[in-house]
Amino acid sequence: MRGFKLAAVTFGGVALAIVPGIVMLTSSAGAASVQQVTVPEADRFTPFAITIKAGDTVKWVNNDTDDHTVVSDDPFVTAGNTGTNHLLPGTDSNGGHAGVFTLQFTHVGAFVYYCRFHSHLDAFNQPVAPGPHGGIQDAHGNFGTPMMGVITVVP
Repeated sequence: MRGFKLAAVTFGGVALAIVPGIVMLTSSAGAASVQQVTVPEADRFTPFAITIKAGDTVKWVNNDTDDHTVVSDDPFVTAGNTGTNHLLPGTDSNGGHAGVFTLQFTHVGAFVYYCRFHSHLDAFNQPVAPGPHGGIQDAHGNFGTPMMGVITVVP
């Protein structure tokens, strides 16, 4: 039986294996990805909760007319990026374009975030709706739920 020589070359996470008469193209199984969180034309983050892998990036896109923020100063955050406080411009203040913000997560853990215009941390460091001293009140006098989200980062 005759032996074959195998040659392999990698280009940016894509491996090309060359065997006489056969060429195989594979992608790296551990390649990082980008997950998207959207602010629709309402005061909420969609989806509320996502799970990503360490090394992945999250991209927030604000399709609302109002400005919003991505804030994470929760002492229970274990996935890094604590102290994030970024403005996501709305389409009214951004020339009709959605505001965009990206953040890469390299640590396993949880990342709790909120919009500082539509929630704040209570005495137990949990996001709550703003209440009577700020925030949006509906016709029934309710201040709704806090505008927040959770990202779980796994290995």
